Order: sequence, then structure tokens, then C-alpha cells
Amino acid sequence: MRKTLLAPGAAVIAALVFVGCGKKEEPAPAPAATPAVNSGPVEGAPRIAIAPDGVHVQYHVYGQGEPTLVFIHGWSCDSNYWREQVPVFKQRYTVVTVDLAGHGGTAGSRTEWTIRNFGQDVVTALSTVPSEQLILVGHSMGGPVAIEAARKLGKRVVGIIGVDTFNSVGAPAPNKAQVDALLRDFEADYIGQTRKFVTEHLFPPNANRELANKVAYDMSLSQPRVAIPSLRAVLEYDFTEPLRDVTAPIVAIDSDLGEPVNEARIRKVLPKFHATIITGVGHFLMMEDPARFNAALETEIQALLHPAGS
Repeated sequence: MRKTLLAPGAAVIAALVFVGCGKKEEPAPAPAATPAVNSGPVEGAPRIAIAPDGVHVQYHVYGQGEPTLVFIHGWSCDSNYWREQVPVFKQRYTVVTVDLAGHGGTAGSRTEWTIRNFGQDVVTALSTVPSEQLILVGHSMGGPVAIEAARKLGKRVVGIIGVDTFNSVGAPAPNKAQVDALLRDFEADYIGQTRKFVTEHLFPPNANRELANKVAYDMSLSQPRVAIPSLRAVLEYDFTEPLRDVTAPIVAIDSDLGEPVNEARIRKVLPKFHATIITGVGHFLMMEDPARFNAALETEIQALLHPAGS
């Protein structure tokens, strides 16, 4: 998950850093030309697909061509947090952004808040997208969500790129007592605990404080009935079995905030794993330094499409 932690233990806060996310301003894409009659959906217009449990999943499609990049947000945020990536990558690829259940424009009528169900939200959206080459890009909680989606999508997935995630692969998970203790703090004061956690642990000291405060404020407005069980699902997620079902290459783009990524440990589980580190930023690196992040993402996309020695 991620790197430094609060009490009640390092494993728990590392997990929390990995799930932290924010939200929620609308992106401002370049105006699209007015479509001709019967020309199909307007680029970027909200689309709806219905998950097996009846949740109406909202997603957006931009650009065209293969592969399709699928951007998956993290805990307590939404697809708008990819607003610095969509205008750039839609010029070369099909881009899909998805709002997971209870986030953004997707209904919160679910009762079981599991990573597997979030993965199904991604699969549901992609059931309407004909692309045969999918690259899943998951930020924070979106990393394990991408793993669960890939289990169902099979050979359509040609790669998974985590963004400040996967750092707990191969490490002991926090025990139930640690998770329970941590969640009690959020249950007692969700707004205050969330704002404190985001501002103190997800941004470096020299971060843009306006951005940090905005993220903290937005996260704290998530519905606790969704956010708290979703947080438990992330903290208790075990990569072991799901990774056995995924054959696509898995890599990551991380910040240098907190404890360094233990690539040697991760490679015991994922032998071809590597992490590209962007220095001087925090957990929201795709927003804090989009130019460097976008360049790193393009490099990883090309490496997945044209592996060395192929």
C-alpha cells in the first residue's frame, strides 16, 4: 500500500497512505465539435452501464484507437482526478474514466463495499467498450481494483500501471485489531480524522497547501457509510490469491514520499515488477506534477506495448 504510518502500527498507515485520495472538480476538456445527427455519443459525455447488483455505473470515453487506457480513481475520489491526463492521452489512445460505486456520478445503493465489487464496476463500464487491448491505470485503492478487474477481463488486459500503490505486495497485512482500532477513529470523527490524515500524511511539507487542503476537504465530505467499509476493504485486501489469476505485466509510478518502495520484496511475488519514482511530490503525483507524471506514464505504456526483446 504506501509507505509511512501512524499508530497503531506501520503496516496500517502504509495501507492508509495507499488508499488516500481526494476529488472533485469538473475537468475542462477542449470543446468538442457538435456531432452530426446519429453520430453516436458526444466525447466525454457521461455514460451509464448497469452492474450485476443493479448499481448504475457512470463512465466517460474520450479519443479513439488501441490501446484503451482505463483510469481508475482511489478511495473517496472520482474520475475527475484524472483531469490532467485525459486531454493529453486522448490524442493518442482511447481513454476511459470510471466512477466506482458511491463515488462521483455512480450510485451508492450498494450494500457490500468490497474491492471485488469495485473491480466489477470497471468491468461493467468496459463491457460497452470494444477495445481488445486494455491498460488499467489505478491510483491508490484503484490499484487493487485494477487487479480485480483484470481477473475478469482476462487477455484483454495487456498491462496494469499502479500509481502510488502496490507497495504492500508481499508484506504482512495489518491484523484485525489494528484495522479495528484505526477505523474507530474514523467512525468517531470522520471529517476531522480524514482532514488530519490527508494533510499530515499524503503531501510533502513543501506541497501546494491550497491543493492539499482542497483534497482534504473533499475527501472529508465522502459519505461515511461508503467510505468506512471501503477503507476496511482496502486495509484487509490480500493480494496473494488475486495475483495468481493475473498474467498481464504489473508496474508502478510512485512518489518518494515516505518509506522507499521495496522492489526486492515485491519481485518475490511479481518477478517483472518495477517502480518509477517521481521525486518531490506526494500521493497525488498525477495532479501535483502532471508534466513529469504524464511523461512517466507514456514511457510505461510504450514499454508494455513494446517489451524489451520482443
